[in-house]
Amino acid sequence: MNTNQISRLAALVGEPARTAMLIELMDGRALTATELARAAGIGAPAASAHLAQLVDAQLLRVTPAGRHRYHRLASAEVARMLESIMQVAAGGLATQPRVVVGPKDEALRTARTCYDHLAGRLGVAIAERLRQDGALVLDDEGAYLADKGADSLAALGIASASRTSTWSCRPCLDWSERRLHLAGPLASSLCRHCLEQGWLRRRSQARALDITPRGGQALQNWLGLALWASVQPPPASIQPAVANRPGQRGTHRPAPGNEDAC
Repeated sequence: MNTNQISRLAALVGEPARTAMLIELMDGRALTATELARAAGIGAPAASAHLAQLVDAQLLRVTPAGRHRYHRLASAEVARMLESIMQVAAGGLATQPRVVVGPKDEALRTARTCYDHLAGRLGVAIAERLRQDGALVLDDEGAYLADKGADSLAALGIASASRTSTWSCRPCLDWSERRLHLAGPLASSLCRHCLEQGWLRRRSQARALDITPRGGQALQNWLGLALWASVQPPPASIQPAVANRPGQRGTHRPAPGNEDAC
């Protein structure tokens, strides 16, 4: 193991301006040096120097297009490294008193992109629905789509294929919800499907995703009332009691002290 390389990468990621630029790219977008400089709160010359180091370390890749050069994360592996660092950092903060974990922005907590997959309450609810269907086996150690997975995905409108790497997945600890959502090719397909159907809409210059009225109806029908209420809680003054009727999916409640961190 090359300890010098590990130390170099840690130093590159650990510098605040570079950290800010890397996090800004966590939604999978490609941004210019000017846009990343603005995100980091630094000048253009300093941003260019930082970006050159990140490209040289193969943390970023650059795509020329006309007069512009667009930077994006070099791979899903880099995104996973950043996710892990964010989770460890947020977990450390969570041990301090009176600290709210995850983003304060309600839109980010509801639905957002995490590189190429869905995160936030929506991402967690989708994973839970698949698990309740017996379509997904998911825990801290790994995840895989079970035999019922094709039927559950078909109910969402995703055409099934044979059990191939197309449907491979892995657990990802959700930064705000402290529970597991899905990452990997399957999660990427789910995110892409929701965007292509017009159920979710990207915000300009933000990781948050808006759930459209059409998407709200489709996702509520698929998730069921209890899980949908965990994504979009109604106002307290009109929040209905959700009973577990025969055939209706209930809300997963982990045992106290053994919650899925997400």
